[in-house]
Amino acid sequence: MTASKILAAVAVALLAATGAQAETYDGVHTVHSTVSRSEVASQAVAAAKAGDAYSEGATAGAQPFSSTADRATIRAEAVAKAHDPLQSLDRRAFYRDEVPQAYKKPSVSFTRQAGL
Repeated sequence: MTASKILAAVAVALLAATGAQAETYDGVHTVHSTVSRSEVASQAVAAAKAGDAYSEGATAGAQPFSSTADRATIRAEAVAKAHDPLQSLDRRAFYRDEVPQAYKKPSVSFTRQAGL
């Protein structure tokens, strides 16, 4: 064997020996509690009522919202959008992101006619 092969074999053997080290298993540790079960239950109830001490404003719950738009106006916009045949037309669905001229017409008919 050449010196480089011997050196490589020794290096691999040292790495394998180093990687083979493992921790010893100490078994399951016993818990030594200093508080009774009823005291823990009362502390849990108090913590639940206090809320999350580590929370931020984003997780504090729903914030009150007052709309400035009229309900009838929003409903009219929703009905108009629902009846628009081009409302789900996305330019990214077409070649080179260009909507064909046939779809840009103000009144587009998406129904097919039977050819006789």
